Amino acid sequence: MKINKYILEIVTFVCGAVVMIFELVGSRILGPYFGTSIFVWTSLIGIILGSLSVGYYFGGKIADKNPNFKCLSFIIFLTIIFMGITFFIKDFLLINLQIIFSDIRVSSIIASFILFSPVSVLLGMVSPYVVKLKIESLDNSGSIVGNLYSISTAGSIIGTFISGFYLIPKFGTNKILIILLITLVIILLMLIMKKNTKIKLSIFIIIILSWFVIDKSNCLSFERNGFIDIDTAYNRIWIYDRVDQNTNKMVKTMGINNENHSSMFVDDDELVNEYTKYYHLAEHFNPNFRNTLMIGGAGYSFPKDFLIEYSDASIDVVEIDPKVTELAKKYFRLKDNARLNIYHEDARVYLNQTQKKYDVIFGDAFGSRYSLPYQLTTKEAIQKKYDILNDEGVVVLNIISAMEGEKGEFLRAEYATYKSIFPQVYLFPVIDSEDGNMVQNIILIALKSDKEPVFSSIDPKLNEYLKHIWKNNISTDIPVLTDDFAPVDYYINKVLKK
Repeated sequence: MKINKYILEIVTFVCGAVVMIFELVGSRILGPYFGTSIFVWTSLIGIILGSLSVGYYFGGKIADKNPNFKCLSFIIFLTIIFMGITFFIKDFLLINLQIIFSDIRVSSIIASFILFSPVSVLLGMVSPYVVKLKIESLDNSGSIVGNLYSISTAGSIIGTFISGFYLIPKFGTNKILIILLITLVIILLMLIMKKNTKIKLSIFIIIILSWFVIDKSNCLSFERNGFIDIDTAYNRIWIYDRVDQNTNKMVKTMGINNENHSSMFVDDDELVNEYTKYYHLAEHFNPNFRNTLMIGGAGYSFPKDFLIEYSDASIDVVEIDPKVTELAKKYFRLKDNARLNIYHEDARVYLNQTQKKYDVIFGDAFGSRYSLPYQLTTKEAIQKKYDILNDEGVVVLNIISAMEGEKGEFLRAEYATYKSIFPQVYLFPVIDSEDGNMVQNIILIALKSDKEPVFSSIDPKLNEYLKHIWKNNISTDIPVLTDDFAPVDYYINKVLKK
């Protein structure tokens, strides 16, 4: 195959692939600052599709005036420039947008427009421009257009699969952007160089250099001064050390998609986050528990504490991301234990399929920005929890919300949903049990038994937690969540507003 003969097809295919890889990488760029909620994905997809439409329009207009390879090369050159700008300004821009705007919808739209629109417009210009260069006669224009757009779509499909299944978990966000830049440089050289031997030599040199750079660095993560930035198949993860303000002790933290998902004292095994201590209320409501399930692993802070505190009990942990477990073992002192079983799958799938019975189900799974994965919040999912619990079974669930007002809508929706299945549901605000407008960790306790419990304990720690029970009325103004209707991200966005 002569490269010069098929150069336009190659350009079309590669640019189609770059568009989709750039879009998927965009979700990882935005994730650490705005999360990965439906609002973020909507903003990203909407801006990129709109930008591509603008590119198609202007690409066709420019191509009609004076179609030539020089102009197409300039479009690719500008794409490289703007992608490079995206690479260098992304973190600075996102940090400041996060501070300025409290509404994720506004900040994610602005961020997507600034970071991804210029490149998308330019890549959108490529296809109509190539069509104009390729058409020599109206007699075969239809087949040429169809062929080129088919090639572009094939490139997009390949780009989607290769980025999702290989590039993102293998190389991480920054290195993928570098790979895209190198790829576009190769395409540019193919367009501007005349002789086939020079093209092949240039491609060979660039590929060798790029693989040398990648091979000499850690392909999985970025690490500097104790800060670790890692892309997995599911998440973008930050691991870093900080000083705990309450104890003045050093803490190692795992942040997943802009959320503090787990923390651990560097020098001891005491629980860092106050809400995790409330999981021990399971001992009060079902003192004879033996088999437990925890939904959400992250740094495995509570499972580790559980294994120390309850020597006769076992805990199964469902954690969707196997890389998170690997990192917990490497950085958070998680060790193999006969009483700890770990399942790497979506928690809803596990609930649907498991045949095991449990005495307690702990819930601490978050998707992004305070948001529980919607498929775990619905009546159908809660029914599955009810079904796999023994007669005295207990659910202990962590929610971040207010109790009242619009910032408490998600809490009231989830409370109503649990009340539709469980005979008894109680709420324990962790910080302030009287301030209904405060956004805080709230522990939801759902009891399968209809026997009314007591709310005092001879254990002073448990007794202190029990004093935090919410005693005021809980409004029933929010409908039950179902698989068909679960606007979780919509409710959570109200929690985030200042």
